[in-house]
Amino acid sequence: MPPLPFRRRPRTPGHAAWWAALALVLSLVSHTAQAIPAYARQTGSACADCHAGAYGPALTPYGMRFKLNGYTDTDGQGTKIPVAAQITASHVNPKTGPSDTTLTEGDLYLAGRLTDNVGGYIKVEADHTGHDTYNTRLSNIDLRYVAKELKIAGKDTTIGVTVNNSPGFQDPIGALPNASFLAPGGATGTLLSPGAPNALTNRVIGASVYALYDKVWYAEAGTYRSLQRSTQDDLGYNVGGDPGKLSDTGYFRFAYMKDMRKQFFSAGVVALTTKRELPRGASKDDIDDFGYDLTYQYLGNREHIVQASYVNIYERRKYGTALPNPFVPGALESNRGSARDQVASVTYTFRQTYGIQVSQLKSTGSASDVRYPPFGDPDSTINLFTLTWAPFGKDDSWITKGNLKLAATWFRVTRFNGRGSNIFGAPPGVRGVDASDLNAFTVSASIAF
Repeated sequence: MPPLPFRRRPRTPGHAAWWAALALVLSLVSHTAQAIPAYARQTGSACADCHAGAYGPALTPYGMRFKLNGYTDTDGQGTKIPVAAQITASHVNPKTGPSDTTLTEGDLYLAGRLTDNVGGYIKVEADHTGHDTYNTRLSNIDLRYVAKELKIAGKDTTIGVTVNNSPGFQDPIGALPNASFLAPGGATGTLLSPGAPNALTNRVIGASVYALYDKVWYAEAGTYRSLQRSTQDDLGYNVGGDPGKLSDTGYFRFAYMKDMRKQFFSAGVVALTTKRELPRGASKDDIDDFGYDLTYQYLGNREHIVQASYVNIYERRKYGTALPNPFVPGALESNRGSARDQVASVTYTFRQTYGIQVSQLKSTGSASDVRYPPFGDPDSTINLFTLTWAPFGKDDSWITKGNLKLAATWFRVTRFNGRGSNIFGAPPGVRGVDASDLNAFTVSASIAF
């Protein structure tokens, strides 16, 4: 069979590719979207005021308002230095392969208020890459200008502009995949998923205008473009993960948010539409993401907190080039396809200190013998079980504006490449890899100050 034209790259994931995806997901689950002590010092509030757990990640309605107000709220006690740091060490014990204990990541945050109307969030992280070496890269950024305390038709209104590098990260509810940082590593995935091949996360730049009307109606519209490959390299990213060239890109978000003091509920929809050249210079694929999300929080008196969220993103694809069908000489595969990411998560937190989280991550897509070898099925299903302990960061704790978190996570894979056994298609006589062979257990310790 002659070489196939290169469009969306057919992926033949082996152990190395899979472990790279696993390391990414474990890293994201353990270390992202946490409380930033610089914000606590600026506002005079404890970390637990903005986060359901004292170390994060989910925002309370108070934390959402702080984000929508451009990170500019203060305690009125003068200027604070907008700098914070985080250090994380981890022990990873996969079911197969060697265990490893290392200083996993060091993070520097430039986060806080610049003026009454301008504030932001910038994270620079150094990730352990093995052999006592670390790769420093620019992680998430979210810079905002906001007009507050406006009245439209007699209703409170906030209008702002955000410049950021990850669609979904800027969302105040934090339920979208890019904000929740829970995503299945698999052979396919939507553009709004950080676990998808050639994901947009941190490799694009965009701006959007948002508004919160009457404290309940949220709307946002904006656009993104991908960074040049050379710029991605300069920022610390392997150009092999280039998301391709994007054009005619639009991002849209609409949500209803209801703060009932002891409870919070939101329901939203999201859309991302673009034309993508992957690799650059290839024919354009038309890609449209449509999704919805539901979030519920029971906050009570903060003794018992329950959070539940569900996100469903459907991606419609029209490929610029149809690939030859390997089983029908002279015929072409359909140039249309789809992918879907679903994330369901439930978290219980006791006294904002002890937490348990259960999540299911499911990624599916239309079958293609050429794009998803060896079985033509990209489906994967992963479960995450996490226990956390965060003793500080509360009004009555020894330290209110810094914190420690110990976490134990079991990463359980039940389906990969559409199968539970022999997932990489080993030939007869060769021991195959089962989905459960990709399971891993990790223990991590993080300090933020």
